[in-house]
Amino acid sequence: MNLANKLTMARIFLIPVFVVVMKLITIPHNYFVAFVIFALASITDLLDGHIARKYNMITDFGKLMDPLADKVLVVSAMICFVSLGIAPDYAIIIILAREFMVTSMRLVAAGQGRVIAADKWGKYKTACTMVWICVGLLMLDGIYYGWLGNLEIYVFYGYYVLMSMSLVFTVASGVNYMIRNKDIFKNAK
Repeated sequence: MNLANKLTMARIFLIPVFVVVMKLITIPHNYFVAFVIFALASITDLLDGHIARKYNMITDFGKLMDPLADKVLVVSAMICFVSLGIAPDYAIIIILAREFMVTSMRLVAAGQGRVIAADKWGKYKTACTMVWICVGLLMLDGIYYGWLGNLEIYVFYGYYVLMSMSLVFTVASGVNYMIRNKDIFKNAK
């Protein structure tokens, strides 16, 4: 297993650790610890792709597991947010629907010998979603442990702005994928 794939596996290993830390309020500053774990996992996402491309370590395992690990990490955080009451379920449904749609399109395209690469809208969506989750984790820690003080309301509004932006980028990137690749379904057998 090469270094890029090891980083992907490290991210997969961090997902259950992240969820357990999110749920264990007996751990002091568990939400901050969860933030650190999420940030580390997100950094492995940046590194594994960069390393795989730079050192020609692209494998079928990495093509499959890297995007899967990313989706499971982000969805895990969002489901935790719903269970904590800081994210509406419809937001997660919209994000999941887009992910299923894009993944389905990529599978159909792969069957036709085509690869659908991520575009700038998908990258904006990913970056915005990662920032939203990080701010949410810090907000939870600040509210629970009281260190935000008078800034709490501003962080709370900032969190909801980021969530809204993430939803807008999610819908925009999903629509963009559909429009740019509509011929995939016409050619499907």
